[in-house]
Amino acid sequence: MTPAVPDGTPRFAPPEAEIAVSPAVDAGDRERLLHGTHHAPHSVLGAHRVPGGVAFRAFRPYARAVTVVSGGMTVDLHDDGDGFFSGLLPLREVPAYRLRVMYEGTELETEDAYRFLPTLGELDLHLIGEGRHEELWTVLGAHPMTHQGVDGTRFSVWAPNARGVRVAGSFNFWDGAGFPMRSLGSSGVWELFVPGIGEGELYKFEITRPDGSKTVRADPMARRTEVPPATSSIVTSSRYEWGDAQWLERRAEVPAHRAPLSVYEVHLPSWRPGLTYRQLADQLPAYVKDLGFTHVELMPVAEHPFGGSWGYQVTGFYAPTARMGTPDDFKYLVDALHRAGIGVIMDWVPAHFPRDEWALAEFDGRPLYEHSDPLRAAHPDWGTLEFDFGRREVRNFLVANALYWCEEFHIDGLRVDAVASMLYLDYSREPGEWTPNEHGGRENLDAVAFLQEMNATVYRRVPGVVTIAEESTAWDGVTRATHHRGPSGFGGLGFGLKWNMGWMHDSLEYMSHEPVHRKYHHGEMTFSMVYAYSENYVLPISHDEVVHGKRSLVSKMPGDWWRQRADLRAYLGFMWAHPGKQLLFMGQEFAQGAEWSEAHGPDWWLLDPHYGAEADHRGVRDLVRDLNTVYRATPALWQYDTEPAGFRWVTGDAADDNVLAFLRYDADGSPLLAVCHFAPVVRHDYRVGVPDDVPAWHEALNTDVARYGGSDVTNPDPVKPEPQGWHGLPASIRLTLPPLATVWLRPA
Repeated sequence: MTPAVPDGTPRFAPPEAEIAVSPAVDAGDRERLLHGTHHAPHSVLGAHRVPGGVAFRAFRPYARAVTVVSGGMTVDLHDDGDGFFSGLLPLREVPAYRLRVMYEGTELETEDAYRFLPTLGELDLHLIGEGRHEELWTVLGAHPMTHQGVDGTRFSVWAPNARGVRVAGSFNFWDGAGFPMRSLGSSGVWELFVPGIGEGELYKFEITRPDGSKTVRADPMARRTEVPPATSSIVTSSRYEWGDAQWLERRAEVPAHRAPLSVYEVHLPSWRPGLTYRQLADQLPAYVKDLGFTHVELMPVAEHPFGGSWGYQVTGFYAPTARMGTPDDFKYLVDALHRAGIGVIMDWVPAHFPRDEWALAEFDGRPLYEHSDPLRAAHPDWGTLEFDFGRREVRNFLVANALYWCEEFHIDGLRVDAVASMLYLDYSREPGEWTPNEHGGRENLDAVAFLQEMNATVYRRVPGVVTIAEESTAWDGVTRATHHRGPSGFGGLGFGLKWNMGWMHDSLEYMSHEPVHRKYHHGEMTFSMVYAYSENYVLPISHDEVVHGKRSLVSKMPGDWWRQRADLRAYLGFMWAHPGKQLLFMGQEFAQGAEWSEAHGPDWWLLDPHYGAEADHRGVRDLVRDLNTVYRATPALWQYDTEPAGFRWVTGDAADDNVLAFLRYDADGSPLLAVCHFAPVVRHDYRVGVPDDVPAWHEALNTDVARYGGSDVTNPDPVKPEPQGWHGLPASIRLTLPPLATVWLRPA
């Protein structure tokens, strides 16, 4: 019988103990630990009951000596060479202990990382294996935590093809040899709790590939990174306290397609170059609120190594770019926008990723995030790799990522980039460069299933969020519910909205022509109404239309400077009245003449009062403000955007006059009349058909007024209908149509 001893004092074995064995690490384990190929280092290192007592084993490369400290006892371990130390203590059970490690010139006392149980539970591993862990960011990556009463950081990474994984970082001089991770069964997850490590430490994973070679990788789940071009991941945790509860409660009251949605697209690093997230929070919300936009759309915020990609080649899917601050700083910006009443949509890029050797490409030595078939993996346009949407863990990585931005950063919408490149196996590929699906078709069935799962999961978990597809083809059912099958046999993709690329291309093509030629292209302005209700649309004038030689929006217009601005104003009036939501890229709101450059951002100097043409640019910006103000106050312009009952042509065939006129209706039947005139002449007494139940009409907006920079041809007084039917309507009014202008009229 062992006598009672005070707590914390080791219990020594009685004389009749088993015959002792050597505590040293055996040759096979030693070899695997030295070469970074050990799957279960915790089974060897640390303290273990063995015949004769408790064996203590430590692997501390470069250490001069290692001592076990337990209670009042200190025992020096034997130096077994190559950084291995061991000792056998005649104890009945494993005690609480620490290690005192002596290096040349220094000594430290620390917890032993190899005495801790796994930090991930069976349920987490089961969900990861099933590809159903909707909060994946809470279990993979680096997480400061208290485990078994000790503060430290849990590192975990999915690398199923690796022969071994080690953690290297600023805390171990970037030598991961002494920090091998354990493999958690068949999940492909490797894990290590490192005591004493906290926020701010840099780290990467050193992976031994199947062929025995090594690669050092940034954490795919890193929630914070170094500022590019540096590529290390950073241990972080959030302490941000949100102040937008009222916004979150209110945003789910009306679905996006039945609410006003007018979007200002922003490239954060160049909107005001040099500003941090917190400095942007002092300026951007006020600017956007003043102009009346309901939302901002941020070009990709996730970390990317090459600024010239504008964020569309992502390496850190879970980390806001460090160029402008920390993740909590980005939360501060989102919070500030919400408190100003502005929603935040974020561009999200699940289609592809770059080939950087420190990132996702062949992450553990074999294709992992990308498809194993090189023809399926290589993106033909961008030199990147496409995700393997058929692999459940990869789908999980992306679905959880969508949730991460919405739940952790309170993002209100995800605009999904390059959807068309995901949907079609033959996208930008020649015959012979792609393989049909199991039905012989060109549809990427894995990508369809992923998009459906992503949309269904986001809408289920995050009330009030909207997903938006940048999809440029006639795919059936982009904004149809996933459980509703269409003529193609597919369920809908489940998006809330879709960019109307056809409207954008057609309308800009029309506007590029001299007015004298526009009558031959009139159908380019009316064709969009043939399919306007096939999806829930956004009308996008995005960054893509004002770069790479396409010219800025005002510079696309023909004629002299006055006519260019008049055309731009008329076009914006047409756009804001057309069924669909609006999106306008930064700089276009004040008629910037130059293409956008991410190097210097918008030409704000055009709005300097000392600049001679400042009034011209300010006039266009004033128009955008008024468009948004009237738009938000007029349900006819947004309530029935997706229903035919909300629209009626008055005249869609007045090609010789360059005139379009149509009515918009709200749920109560209250109308707005839009008349667009794309000729540089004044038309007096122009008769337009109207309903006979409106006593009088008055101008709600006229893009030709003097303060916008126009010629100030207006209809200043209420216009009363005459009983003369016109354009198939029972009454009509006579208007003076300004040159190159759009006029909105509402019941007086």
